Amino acid sequence: MMQRALKMSLFGLTLFTIASSAGCRSLLGDRWPMQQSPLPVQPNSSSAPPPAVTSLKPGDPDFVARVVAEVGPAVVRINSSRVVEQQPFGFGLDPFFGGQGGQERVQRGTGSGFIVSSDGKIFTNAHVVEGADNVAVVLRDGRRFKGDVIGADPTTDVAVVKITADGLPVVKLGDSNALLPGQAAIAIGNPLGLDNTVTSGIISATGRSGADFGNAGSRVDYIQTDTAINPGNSGGPLINSRGEVIGMNTAIIQGASGIGFAIPIATAQRVANQLITKGKADHLYMGIQMTEITPELKDQVNRSNSGIQINQDQGVVVVAVQPNSPAAQAGMRPGDVIESINGTQIEKSQQVQQQVEATTLGNTLQVTVNRNGQRQNLTVKPAPLPNQPFNR
Repeated sequence: MMQRALKMSLFGLTLFTIASSAGCRSLLGDRWPMQQSPLPVQPNSSSAPPPAVTSLKPGDPDFVARVVAEVGPAVVRINSSRVVEQQPFGFGLDPFFGGQGGQERVQRGTGSGFIVSSDGKIFTNAHVVEGADNVAVVLRDGRRFKGDVIGADPTTDVAVVKITADGLPVVKLGDSNALLPGQAAIAIGNPLGLDNTVTSGIISATGRSGADFGNAGSRVDYIQTDTAINPGNSGGPLINSRGEVIGMNTAIIQGASGIGFAIPIATAQRVANQLITKGKADHLYMGIQMTEITPELKDQVNRSNSGIQINQDQGVVVVAVQPNSPAAQAGMRPGDVIESINGTQIEKSQQVQQQVEATTLGNTLQVTVNRNGQRQNLTVKPAPLPNQPFNR
């Protein structure tokens, strides 16, 4: 009954999530557009040298141009393609050819990336290279290289591509944990095929949950920016006024203006390091569904026949516990209100996810819950995230 009551109270939220998810692919605006097959060093001798860059001064009205001159050579275009089979009559049968298979066509996608090591390691979005048979990397000076995908993590949408080259220009990585709303932000990328496009704006917000814009399964606290981001910008850098990369541009809301999202560079670097060292990224989970307490939810649960009472006016309540999950093994139950994890007071669902994501395999979380007015101390040992949708 408790689970039913909680889930009924979440009905409106669920509808919103489903409706938003229908556009989630378009949030990541350049995911496989359907088309028929159609450390800075001396520049390449065949190209003109970039303009000299003096020390960057945010108060200078030309500071954006100076940032672009410094960072631009390390921003690349990534072209990806894959061959897919299509069924021309929609049922997998061709009546004119005895029911034989369909036709093949090439899907092509274009995104952006940035070079992080002089030997050719490049950060980009996972959805830019997802399922690609061929990846090509084009530098600003016109040089082209075959790209090899070292690893891609769909959970965070981070990927690492490697090209065979030496002495490449590289970006400087900044501190995405120190960002403040209102700070300057610059994007460089290849929106809609327009190479080396520069846009600028500000940091609109930090710590945005994917659930805030219909990407509830994400495990990233996004940077929100009003810097113009369009299909083709995905995987490109978001840069501060000092010329440091602070984020990886990844998502837009279709039909909105001035609302874009970037993965903090601290998250991208952490995931990328795992992809480089072992080819995959580990994500841990407890195995619960949860929601934040509202007056309506509290009243509905307390008036139900579940035998569960919620005494708090705010906090995070467990809606369901996945069987055989770490939470189940620790004794967590539906109706438990999570008060703290490892001594950190919990008020938002996002905080629970942050605590789980911050731990490492083999370590435990000390979770204090309120169960019908009584505090319970539970020890939860997060496990690797299984390949199923119930993954909080």
